[in-house]
Amino acid sequence: MKTITIAILMLFSASIFAQTNTELKQHYEAFYKQMKQQGDVQGIINAMTHLDVLEPSVARKDTLAYIYLSEGQHMQALNTIGVEKNPTDSDMNVEVKALALKNLNQPKMALEHFEELFKRKPSVYLAYEMADMKLQTNDLVGAKLNIDYALANVTDDMKRAFYERQQPYETSMKAALFYLKGLLKFTENKEANMDAALKLMNDALAVDPNFNLAKVSREALEAQKAQRAQKAATDKKN
Repeated sequence: MKTITIAILMLFSASIFAQTNTELKQHYEAFYKQMKQQGDVQGIINAMTHLDVLEPSVARKDTLAYIYLSEGQHMQALNTIGVEKNPTDSDMNVEVKALALKNLNQPKMALEHFEELFKRKPSVYLAYEMADMKLQTNDLVGAKLNIDYALANVTDDMKRAFYERQQPYETSMKAALFYLKGLLKFTENKEANMDAALKLMNDALAVDPNFNLAKVSREALEAQKAQRAQKAATDKKN
């Protein structure tokens, strides 16, 4: 009799738990809809976190990480989905890892995920980002391959945003690629490639005369060239 009583109590408890779990899920689903309607991003994050605890879902985690990324919470995004490279990851998952790691100044780790994105769907925009990071990590051969791909596929309507000034601005992607190729040329050989790098900066400015970063880089290169010429003249006199 005692055994039957315990079994009945366990079934009753399980039934109450299942009911409570269902009610909680319904509550947070309604809460999520309300937060979405109000445009309350933190409320959306809270609702999705509760829902994922109640009913774990890979798709929900990916979406939650993407929302964190969109809000500039890069570490929280990575804490949600991890940093490991997995062949079964969704495109959204890989993109979040790539961008979050890039924004956290981890170019080597970010590049693993950018390479995966590029393998799945090559694009000029991805090629530019990868070339930029490869320059940072001194992978000059890899950077050249990405730049060559991008220049072969870029179209006149493509744009790229820059943020080095207080006011962000857009420039032609073609101009941005000429600028990046100029940096690559100079990095490959600072002595021999000065003129080639300057020509590429001028090519960038021919496409967009208002491209601030190309202007600044051209001025820096011209200043270095003038210093070298002055030093060579001084050495010749002596």
